[in-house]
Amino acid sequence: MRFTSLSRLIPRRTLRNKVESQSRAFQPDFVPRDPKAKPRRYKIPQFYDPYGPRPPPSEKVVQLAELIAALPDEERRQIMPTLAERLRLPKMQPISTEGMDLASPGGTAGPKAEEKKAEKTAFDVKLEKFDAASKIKVIKEVRAFTNLGLKEAKDLVEKVPAVLKQGVTKEEANEIIEKIKAAGGVAVME
Repeated sequence: MRFTSLSRLIPRRTLRNKVESQSRAFQPDFVPRDPKAKPRRYKIPQFYDPYGPRPPPSEKVVQLAELIAALPDEERRQIMPTLAERLRLPKMQPISTEGMDLASPGGTAGPKAEEKKAEKTAFDVKLEKFDAASKIKVIKEVRAFTNLGLKEAKDLVEKVPAVLKQGVTKEEANEIIEKIKAAGGVAVME
């Protein structure tokens, strides 16, 4: 009986060794490492160039660079527009700075501060609070002007304060606020 239990263990050990040797066979470039060897030290370049080393510029390019450097400032400024026109490069569109605060952090805002603020045309209606007794009425009113389902309207009302409708005119916003007020809620226009 002990003989059979020993015989079962022997084939399993040899099978394990065979599997390990087979897994190494799938790696053709595998070379066993010397355990006493020191780690390799790699030379790290000063900066990373994803395109690799570049060949030096041709003699024509060097002469052209010297000619451009010798030009006066005014002629140098004309090179890029002329090249863009000659090579038919697309014209760059100016970047809009509208809405960005370009003022210095501690200073004045500059000419934009003098301009009057434009009158707002689109408003957001925000539900501030409501009476617990009139929750169902408020949900019905929210469903009426938002086209939401019952569950979505209920979730929206429960997470007060919440924006009910965005980008509406002043008249529409006032109508919605009156309807919410009649139902027992408090809404504001932002």
